[in-house]
Parts: sequence; C-alpha cells; structure tokens
Amino acid sequence: MATELMLSEKLKQQIRDAQQQLKTALPNYRNRPGQNKLIAEMANIVAGQYHRHDRIGLVEAGTGTGKSLAYLLATLPVAIARQKKLIVATATVALQEQLINKDIPFFRQHSAIEFEYNLVKGRSRYACIERLKQQLVQPDLLTSAERSQYAVLERLNEAWRQRSWLGDRDTLPTVVDDALWHSISADPYHCSKHDKRHHHCPFHLARAEINDAQLLVVNHSLLLADLAAGNAILPPPEDCIYVIDEAHHLPACGRDYFAAFAQLSQPGLWLDRLGILASQLIQSLPETSLKDLLKLDDYRNELLSLLKPVERSLNDWQSRWFSNPEQTEHRFEHAALPKLWQQQAEPIASCAQKTLSLLDKISAAVGEVAITSAKRKSQSKLLQELSQLAQKLEQQQALWQLYAQPQPEPAYQARWVVNDNQQQLTAHACPLSVANTLEQLLFSQAHACILCSATLTVLNSFDHIKYELGLTGHPGLQTLRVDSPFAYQQNGVIVIPKMQHEPTASAYTDELISMLPAFLPEQQASLVLFASYWQMQQVAQALRVKGFSLLVQGEASRQTLLSQHSENCQHKKTSILFGTQSFSEGLDLPGTLLTNLVITKLPFAVPTSPLEAAMSEAVTRKGGNPFVQLAIPATARKLVQACGRLLRQEQDQGRIVILDRRLVTKSYGKAMLDTLPPFQRQIEY
Repeated sequence: MATELMLSEKLKQQIRDAQQQLKTALPNYRNRPGQNKLIAEMANIVAGQYHRHDRIGLVEAGTGTGKSLAYLLATLPVAIARQKKLIVATATVALQEQLINKDIPFFRQHSAIEFEYNLVKGRSRYACIERLKQQLVQPDLLTSAERSQYAVLERLNEAWRQRSWLGDRDTLPTVVDDALWHSISADPYHCSKHDKRHHHCPFHLARAEINDAQLLVVNHSLLLADLAAGNAILPPPEDCIYVIDEAHHLPACGRDYFAAFAQLSQPGLWLDRLGILASQLIQSLPETSLKDLLKLDDYRNELLSLLKPVERSLNDWQSRWFSNPEQTEHRFEHAALPKLWQQQAEPIASCAQKTLSLLDKISAAVGEVAITSAKRKSQSKLLQELSQLAQKLEQQQALWQLYAQPQPEPAYQARWVVNDNQQQLTAHACPLSVANTLEQLLFSQAHACILCSATLTVLNSFDHIKYELGLTGHPGLQTLRVDSPFAYQQNGVIVIPKMQHEPTASAYTDELISMLPAFLPEQQASLVLFASYWQMQQVAQALRVKGFSLLVQGEASRQTLLSQHSENCQHKKTSILFGTQSFSEGLDLPGTLLTNLVITKLPFAVPTSPLEAAMSEAVTRKGGNPFVQLAIPATARKLVQACGRLLRQEQDQGRIVILDRRLVTKSYGKAMLDTLPPFQRQIEY
C-alpha cells in the first residue's frame, strides 16, 4: 500500500520523458526552473508523497510559467497509473477553449502519453435532434415567427446529418437566437435517454464518451452542479484527481451556484396553469397515471394554500421596504425573515419538492406515450410547458429550503427581496461562504486536488484563499508559489503621477479628464481601466470633445472592439481601449497590442449589493473590520489581475500608470504595491 501511494521511479521517468518530448516540440523553448518545480511538486502532492490521505495543494503560478502543460504533465500520468479520471475545471470559457483547442491536443500529440479527452458541458448547451426534426415535420403548424426561422432549422438538421455540426451551441454553423435555441435544446423532459428515439441525440452521445476518456474538462459551475447532484455525470470524487484552474473564482462561483431566487407575487398564475394541464392530461395518459394526476392536483392546491399567506403579507411589507420609489432592493438584516415566512419555509420547501418529483414522473409518462407524427408537435409543446413549470417548482423549493435553515449569530446567508417595475417581488438567498459545502462534497472525498491560479495569494499570503475555501484545517495541505520568469524590472515600469485629488474627492473626475491625455501616447496601444461605467462614460465623452478616437466597452461587442483594436495596431495607428472590471481579467493583448496600461483608480467594490453588505455585517458581528478583511484583499487581487494585462510574453515591454494616490498616502498602499510584480517604480512627490 505504501509503495502504491508514492511516486514510483517508473512514473517519474514517464513524466521526465514526456517533458523532454514537449520541449523538443515547443518552438523557442527556454528551460524554466519554475515550470520544473511546478511539475515536481504537483506530482508529489497528487501521488501522496506529503500526506497519504490528504492530497491537496494550493499553487500560484505567475504569467509565463507554463502552468497548464505543467499540471497535465504532473497529474495525468498519475491518474492513468491509478485508474483515476483527471478532471480539469476552469472558470472562464476563454481558458476552456485554450485547453481543448490548443494545450491538450499539443500535449497528446507530443507527450507520448496515450489518453482520450473530452469537454463536458451542461445539457442545455446541446440540441435535441428529435425536437429539431419535429419542428421540420409540419411547417404548416409553425407560427409566422417560427416559419421565418425554418431555413435555420433546415440548415442545422443538414449540418447534423453530415456531422459538420456537433449538435452543441458552441459549434453552431449559423446564428441562432435565444428563443429558437430554447425551442430545440435538450432538457430532461424532451430528451430522455429512456426513449429510444433520443439515443442518438448529441447530449447522450457526448455523455457516452465520458466513460472512455481519461481527461475531462469542465467549468466550475458544472463541477459544483454534479457534486451537488451526487455525481450524475462525473465519477465519484474518490475516483478523480482534480485540477481546479482559475481557483480564485471558486468561492464566488460556489456562492452563485448554491444561491436561490423565486418569484413571490401571483403564485396562482402558474399553479392554476399546472392544474389545467393536469386536467388535460387525464384525457391523453393511460389509466395507470390517473392516480398520479389526481395527487398532483392535491399537491398543487396544498402548495398554493402555503404560498398565498406569503403573497398576502407582501401588501403590508412592500410599503415599508420600498418607501423610497428609487429603492428596488431590501436586505433582511442578520438574515431575519418576517415571522410568517419563517414558519412557512419548511412546509413550502417540502411541498414543492414532492410536487416536483411527481411532475417529473408524469412528464416521463407523457414522453413515453406512443403518438402519431401529427400529434408530436403538440406533445412537444406540452413537454415544454411542463418543463417551464418544473423550473418554477425548482426555484421555489431551492429558495424556501435555504429560508428554512435557522441562522445563528452571525448569520451565514444573505437574504433579500427585489421589486421590479411591474411590482413583481422576487426573493433571494445566498450563502456567505461555501467552505463547508466544498469540504463535504469535494475536498474530504477527492482522491487528490490541485487548486491553481496566477492570483491565489492576497498581500503575499495564502491565508485569505485558505479561509475562503475552508482549507485551514487540512493536515496535508501544501502551498506553492512560482513567480513569473518575465524580466519585469527591465521590461516595465509603474508610474504614479502627482495629483491634487484622491478618487473619493468630487473633483477627481475633472482632474482625470485633464491629466489623462498626457498618458495616452500616439501610435501606441493603450488600455484604460475604470472602476465604474459612469466615470468611464464621463471621461470618454470629454476626451472625444478633445478629438480622441476611443474604443469604449459597451458601445460594441467585446470581440468587435478587440478586432478593431488589433487592426489599428497592425497599421501602427493610435488605439485606445476604455474598459471596466471585466476587461482587467482574461484579456490577452500580447506584444504591440498593449504597451500602455492606465488604471484610473483602485477597484474597491462599493458594498451596496445585498451579498456584500451581508458579508460586511457578518465580519462586524464577529468583531472584525470589513474594510481590512474583505475590501483590501479583494482590491489587492483585482489590482494584480489588472496589472497582469501588460506583459503577456517574455519579450513584451510597456508601462503602467496608476492615477490613484492612495497607493502612496494610505497605510495599506505599500502592501498593495508590494504584491505587484517587481516592475521599476516612478512615484512622483
């Protein structure tokens, strides 16, 4: 047993040989000690060299360290030798595409390691070919809007027949709008594997390929969904080695996934519709389903009787919660719900769950009824409506299940309501931390787990991410930090100019408008990052009056802006991109595509969202300081990510201008500056 849990000489040699093969195949390869260290340490962690049972590592690998090839080299040979699946999870589509289209094919071609790999996507990313065909069978039954899309459906069907289209949303051969896609996408009601007609639908074919692959690529959301569903798609965690890339996103992604919302206004509208459908189904389903249909109507009435008092209570509460006409959100301080809601929560969650289970059973019966092709379209529409009602039930069940959980001091949920323009009230709940859930579903069960990112540390420490992920108590936890091999000192400079005002001053925007032109050199590529849309638009408007040509986020699609920027740079024209927070991460502008980065102000989040306000409240209740414990770490990480846009390749050069004097004047400024790569610094006094 002990030898099995060690990295054998045979495995070490296989990793060394594969690395040598990859070096030979890589153009302009340079030996990087950092990458060698990554490979050795990650292989030791997953093989159990440090701890026989608790095989887990936090790995920060700077830009240019060759992180993805390193973790494939370190973990795939171990996974194959131990007959485990390697699951690589990413947060962004950009990294997923890079792995599937570039890194993994290159690795398989040149490493001499034989393996199959697969991209695993959620069901709704696939079309149901049977649904598509049903819409083509009887065009005379189509609405005028659907008829205009008939040619698109024909093209999709032909592309699937020739297998030039894989049947998923990501490889569509033509533009398909959301409504049309929704009408042909796979869901459990329309595309059941128990129905022979659907065996050759893309979703089921893709799922069948999972068993043959040694390496599966997923996104964070699908990984969490599968763990929560008890491993419906992926193997159980004890049979998997996980590499969770972009792991700094995992806590927020987990909060989003385990959050819930549901509409509280007018529950009778959709529950009455469920009753009408149940009555209609009595005519078309066999007698064996009669008992279930009658029971469904009973459950529906029970759920309505539980939701009605909540709906009636809204009349009293709304005037108090939304006394200001501008206010659209109301947060429940300390997660304290109205007493009636607290009493109703458990019964509503329980009733919604049993109604949902019964509806699933009835929908399966509808799908199994043998019908003529003439009636197939009406059956499809019926299944679509049942699917939409099931979604409503799922939302109610998830929300009230969270509301039923008693909240200690301080609360561990954010709870709030949103009032839209139509006076429709939606209730929300979100966990403040997913540490316990991740521990229970993933970390305590996994054979091994590597969590990596270019920005895992905060203020040069792993403590913050350990706390967020709930890893502080793991005896085998290893941490590793490998810096970027780039020559930051020689190739880049951070400039902090002298300014009259800090960003909190009302005159700051005017000073920004007057100063910025001096930091936008001609015939260069500039990216200017703003902390708010409002400020970006104010500055853009003023600079255009001064004659500047700008590419501003939101005025065209991201892809269109970047294509125009690239074209400007190719013709050696001045090109200036304006963007907000989403442009500070995942934007790859190598070489001459970015030589001048301007960060207008430190990206402090204003704790106005109900979730952020609840997190601040919880820290305060524990005697902590939310600014120090939440705001500074989050801002420091965002600043590192923003500065990471500048040098993307070893030979890149440029400068970063930060127009925020707080890096110099505030006590936290030096610590934030010290977390950035070691650029030269020019600080004006």
